[in-house]
Amino acid sequence: MAFKKAQRKAAKMRVALAGPSGAGKTLSALYLAYGVTGDWSKIALIDTEHGRAQFYAERSDLETGSFLYDELAPPYSPDRYIDKVKEATAAVGPDGVVIVDSFSHAWDNEGGVLDLKTELEQTQNKNSFTVWNEAGKIQNHLVNTLLSADCHIIVTMRSKMAYAMEQNERGKTVPVKIGLAPVQRENTEYEFDIVFNIARSHTASTSKDTTFLDSWTGIITPELGRQLKEWLSGGVEPDRCADCGGLIVSAQGRSAEQIADGTMKNFGRKLCWSCMAQEIKKRKDGENAQALSE
Repeated sequence: MAFKKAQRKAAKMRVALAGPSGAGKTLSALYLAYGVTGDWSKIALIDTEHGRAQFYAERSDLETGSFLYDELAPPYSPDRYIDKVKEATAAVGPDGVVIVDSFSHAWDNEGGVLDLKTELEQTQNKNSFTVWNEAGKIQNHLVNTLLSADCHIIVTMRSKMAYAMEQNERGKTVPVKIGLAPVQRENTEYEFDIVFNIARSHTASTSKDTTFLDSWTGIITPELGRQLKEWLSGGVEPDRCADCGGLIVSAQGRSAEQIADGTMKNFGRKLCWSCMAQEIKKRKDGENAQALSE
């Protein structure tokens, strides 16, 4: 087949969220999904965390709705994951989102790939290299099935835990839980188009991105999901701040579009919330200096 000119086309979202316990992976996934769909009924969540995801349904304090839900109980074999993903994909349709919460269980929990590898060693009397080759094929089939689903896909992954000593707001040194590499096969996260690492403070940062995020950091909101959907659907580039070059995101109850339009009208250029505040301060300081000189 001859080479052809590359063209950007509409694509499905393929996102991984990694973080330690309590970082907010499930809620972040739900917010992203709702931003993409605008419809809670088009979100299907596969829960391996013993029903915890249901705590987030129809919460007035978190502004969540009633999403589709099913629990995946042990054993967490790749085949059972694949069956659930296929069911969820059929339930939400091509414009919906399937959330796998969490993908870590498919690797190191009961019935996962590591268990299958041990079973192969014990029953087939094969050497380690041969067994890892077979287990790797099972893992690859699982990942490829996820990535080929005819809907948007979000997976969460637990991060390996470690502790660091940091100073708190009172200046006292205390142990702080931090997340390291995701609990999954090495480099699995890089099979996804976007990888968010979420800290215990709920602040997310991108360790991999093929869209417009470009080292984005912040709290994941439905607004970010909406921007990703627009970009993936038709190549709509989100607004960036004319001063700092950062992505303009929602703040203080105002959408990114409102902030961009408002700053363009008032300052002659599109500004993020932080740069807008700096511009307002600079103008006030200038007015005060002028008043003092008169």
